[in-house]
Amino acid sequence: MQGHFVEIRGEIITLISVTVCVRDGIDWIDDCLDSLINQTYSPLEIILVDDGSIDGSREKVSRWGEHELVTAIAQTAQGLSAGRMAALNESKGEWVAITDIDVRPEPDWIENLLKATEGEEAVAVTGRTVFGTGIDIVSKIRSVEIEAKYRSRPKNTTLANGPCSMFKRDKLLEIGGFNPSWYHAEDMEVSLKLIEAGGRIIYTPDAVVNHVPEQGLMRFFNKRKRDARAHVRIVRKYKTKSDFLGSSWLVLSFIPVYFSMIFGLIWMMTDAPPVKELHLHPGLMMLVPLMIWYVLALNSNLKNAITSNKIKSTWVIAGWSLALWQGIILGYVTAIDHSTSSSASARFRRAMPAPIPTILTA
Repeated sequence: MQGHFVEIRGEIITLISVTVCVRDGIDWIDDCLDSLINQTYSPLEIILVDDGSIDGSREKVSRWGEHELVTAIAQTAQGLSAGRMAALNESKGEWVAITDIDVRPEPDWIENLLKATEGEEAVAVTGRTVFGTGIDIVSKIRSVEIEAKYRSRPKNTTLANGPCSMFKRDKLLEIGGFNPSWYHAEDMEVSLKLIEAGGRIIYTPDAVVNHVPEQGLMRFFNKRKRDARAHVRIVRKYKTKSDFLGSSWLVLSFIPVYFSMIFGLIWMMTDAPPVKELHLHPGLMMLVPLMIWYVLALNSNLKNAITSNKIKSTWVIAGWSLALWQGIILGYVTAIDHSTSSSASARFRRAMPAPIPTILTA
C-alpha cells in the first residue's frame, strides 16, 4: 500500500474507504456488511463503528472486525457525527464513502460513484437512495417522497446524502470533518462547508443504495422533527440554498392552510356577507382557489402513497406538519440557548477531552 493507493499486479489503484456506524441496530449489521464486502470495486477498506450499543451490536461489530476488509471500532454513545469522524480519522483511502447501517448498497455502488468522478472537478459525489415499502402507510409516503426528490435532482447538488455519498478524504479533513456536536444533518453541514470552501458536489443516479422501509408513525414524526430542528441550525449558518427539500415546505404549510380553511368556513356559516358583497373580502375569495391549488400540489407530490387511504394519509401529513413546526421551534430555542450560554461553560466544554475510540481489530 502506498498512501491512498494499492498496487495490484503492478497496477496502482485508488483505495476507497467505506464507513458505517451503528447504535442498537443488531438486526441490520449482517445485511449491510454483506453488501459492502461484496462490492464489485476493489481495493476497499470498510470501517465499522459501534456507537455505544447495548443490544449486542458491539459484539457483532467485533466479530465482523475479524474479516480481512473490515476494521471495527467501538466508542461510547456520542452520536452519528462523532462516529463518522472516528471512522474518517481511521481511514486511509483517497476517497471516503459514508452509508448507514439500515442501508443495502447495490454491488456496483462504489464502482458507479467513482466512475461519476471521472473528468469532473468534484470533492464529493452522491448517489440515489431507494426507500423500501412495508405494510404501513408511513413507509409508502416516505418512499414516494424520496423518489420524487430524486426525479428533479440536478447533477450539481448541494447535499451529499448520508446513506450514499463519497468524499475526497483530504478535502473533508481540510474543513474539519464531522463535528461531534452536530446532533443531526451532519451530511448537509459538511456538504455546505465543502461548497463554501469552493468545492463541487455531483449527483449520479446510477450509484444506488436500498434503504429498509421506514416504518412506525412516532419514529417517522421524531425523525422529521429532528430534520427541521437541524435545518434551522443550518440556514442560520449558511447562505447556500438546499436543492433537496422535496415536499417539506408543502407539508409545513398544511397546518396553516387547513386552519385558514376551517376558520373561513366557520365564518362563512356564521357571519358571512351576502354573495354580492364577496368582492369586498378578497381574502375570503382567495380561500377556495388556495385550497384547490394546495390539494392538487399535495396529491401531485405524494399521489402514489395517498390514493389508497386518503383519510389516514391526511392525518399522517397533519402529524408530519406538526412535527416540522415543533422542530423549527426547537431549533430557534436551541439557538437562543446557545447564544445566551456563559463563556465560562463554553470554555469548560472545550476543555473536556474527547473520548478515544477503541479499535476492536488489529
